[in-house]
Amino acid sequence: MGGTQITIPNPPPLPSHLPDNVLDLAVQIERKNLPDNVRESLRAFQRAGCYIAASMIFLRDNVLLQDKLQVSHIKPRLLGHWGTCPGLILVWSHLNVLIRNHDLDMIYVIGPGHGAPAALASLWLEGSLERFYPGEYDRDATGLRNLITRFSVPGGFPSHINAETPGAIHEGGELGYALSVSFGAVMDNPDLIVTCVVGDGEAETGPTATAWHAIKYIDPKESGAVIPILHVNGFKISERTIFGCIDDKEIACLFSGYGYQVRIVEDLENIDDDLQNSMEWALAEIKKIQKAAREDSKPIVKPRWPMIVLRTPKGWTGPKEVEGQIIEGSFHSHQVPLPKAGSDEKQLQALDDWLSSYRISELLDDEGRPAEAITRVLPKAEKRLGQLKITYDPYIPLKLIDWKEFGVQKGIDESCMKSAGKFLDRLFQENPKTLRLFSPDELESNKLNAILDHTQRDFQWDEFSRAHGGRVIEVLSEHNCQGFMQGYTLTGRTALFPSYESFLGIVHTMMVQYSKFVKIAREVPWRGDLASINYIETSTWARQEHNGFSHQNPSFIGAVLNLKAEAARVYLPPDANCFLSTVHHVMDSKNKTNLIIGSKQPTAVYLSPAEAAEHCRQGASIWHFASSPDPNSSAGKSVQDPDVVLVGIGVEVTFEVIKAAELLRSIAPALKIRVVNVTDLMILIEESKHPHALAKSKFIEMFTADRPVLFNYHGYPTELQGLLFGREKAERMDVEGYQEEGSTTTPFDMMLRNRVSRFDVAKWALKRGAERNAEVKKGLEGLLGDVDRRVKEVREFIGNEGKDPDDMYQVPKFE
Repeated sequence: MGGTQITIPNPPPLPSHLPDNVLDLAVQIERKNLPDNVRESLRAFQRAGCYIAASMIFLRDNVLLQDKLQVSHIKPRLLGHWGTCPGLILVWSHLNVLIRNHDLDMIYVIGPGHGAPAALASLWLEGSLERFYPGEYDRDATGLRNLITRFSVPGGFPSHINAETPGAIHEGGELGYALSVSFGAVMDNPDLIVTCVVGDGEAETGPTATAWHAIKYIDPKESGAVIPILHVNGFKISERTIFGCIDDKEIACLFSGYGYQVRIVEDLENIDDDLQNSMEWALAEIKKIQKAAREDSKPIVKPRWPMIVLRTPKGWTGPKEVEGQIIEGSFHSHQVPLPKAGSDEKQLQALDDWLSSYRISELLDDEGRPAEAITRVLPKAEKRLGQLKITYDPYIPLKLIDWKEFGVQKGIDESCMKSAGKFLDRLFQENPKTLRLFSPDELESNKLNAILDHTQRDFQWDEFSRAHGGRVIEVLSEHNCQGFMQGYTLTGRTALFPSYESFLGIVHTMMVQYSKFVKIAREVPWRGDLASINYIETSTWARQEHNGFSHQNPSFIGAVLNLKAEAARVYLPPDANCFLSTVHHVMDSKNKTNLIIGSKQPTAVYLSPAEAAEHCRQGASIWHFASSPDPNSSAGKSVQDPDVVLVGIGVEVTFEVIKAAELLRSIAPALKIRVVNVTDLMILIEESKHPHALAKSKFIEMFTADRPVLFNYHGYPTELQGLLFGREKAERMDVEGYQEEGSTTTPFDMMLRNRVSRFDVAKWALKRGAERNAEVKKGLEGLLGDVDRRVKEVREFIGNEGKDPDDMYQVPKFE
């Protein structure tokens, strides 16, 4: 049996078996008729917005229909999404009235990112495009022509909302996280309201599903509020949506259970009265909840925040039917309802009829400006949805502190995470309203619990952490953490996202989408700086203890490396002091995507705070203390002409390099070794391809021009091999790293399994060193046998005892 055809527009959902009385959960409000002039203005805005949005998809000329529409007036490539636009414009028009009536600070987050025509049309009508693009998109006939004819062509606005769109803090290129971004934006912004439209197709995604719970992390005393609008128009690209097939009883039960008051708006005949009354109701509920928390000092326990479910037809006001095929109220209106308008006379005529139905000439004056019926309900300029300052120039720098106060003594063992936790504890104290930490349920596990010495978790549905101004949000949804961080950062503050290494990949594409938004923002002259987004990656594959193979995945490094060089930063500080220096640096950086990788277990501290600061400033350095000493130097320098260069990049693998150097100095003192540590991965990239890349002369000075080099690397070897491509004689460089080998086993067994242990490093150094060192070559067979014997002893010990030998992690010592 072939696929069935939908035979009626806007098919209703099948009725549920829930009792009728559950509809009592859906909020009923007193319907008040809008003043006639307000209703007239709303409809004028909607008609003009829909006309402009539709014209942007189709027209290259005759943009005001002053002549009969011809094939030559149609764009050669029809790009854009019409179906969601009428609903988005409807909401925009009503937000104008709400903002004007109450002098609100409001952001409009549009989840259906391909609704750009709706946003751009509205921005032109309110004058925001004219403000940010003067001379291009002014509110006159020329500006409107430019907007319509340039849309989705080279040099014009793209078919989806991006950083070029005034008022936008969310791109929507990947569906699903508009809602979490909205909640992140209102945190610590007590006067801000974000209205977030979630498309019913978008609502099927995992990130959206978990984001409905974000109300449970909003403290009404310190934060603003979100008005979620679930826009149910029934269809996605070629299928009905889940929410389009859920009836009102099911909707009311579902969202009431989540903690919302649900108002269903679906009276199409009186949609303006219904929607504006519903928005006034939502705002009143928000104010009531906030007043109880802020003024009455009796915050409502588990407040039921308002939300709106808006049911309108897909492609509303567009063509009803073309050539016997239903358009409005079906998936055929999702993208381009008349795809043959440039070649088929019937579709061209249908387009002419459609656009003419808006009577655009009645809505513009003689010079092409919006008529007074449209402009009289607009808020004052600085409050308009495209011009609120927090959406484009919000950055508030942190009050920084001296990280060296938290430095530890060189030569001891210390956890990178524990040191960082103490530092961050102070940083949170100094920045009580502009810094937050978003994390899965891992703060204690990741040894960052010192952060909780002077703050706490912020979970409003938990009696033990609610209403205390906590700076930490822990929720077992990486998607929520990422979305919260994005919204918080895009509205000017600074955030940190620590997580298990293996699960940061869950937000890989979200991170990429965000970084693309910031890349475009840096190219837009009217957008200001933003704090960087900052990831701390720990619980790494090298020290998984009881978790095993499933928890071993350092691939997030590669995800960041693939970003543009201007944004990508990956740091692998080798010890606690270097980690502190790096955290301090990234918290002060702007417009970057920072990834820091460190160990939560106690590990050797090689450098003093002052030495660590200089090492991190350079990004890499020769570690003379672990290298073969220069017999002609009395200043502790190492040999100038090493036989081999051993490089550690990452905490545990660097330790193995140092232990290999210790072993080799004992069993093969004639072998001349240079030890290098790299903390900033980007310095290795070929010169000119990254702003942090070492100059060729500096690279040769550190890694020599022709000696064999082994990189013992924390991540996947192919990542590093790609970075080294183009460097001086790259064929002499070998890379060892995580080989996708692991289990629930001991830390040192993980080193052996992935060929990054001290013994693997030592054997490589002996073999390659023997190529130019005659003395080593003469005793090579015996030396390799010695190392193999040590490996066998360790393997047998681990197998028999179920743990590593007790002396495995003693701090290396060099005489």
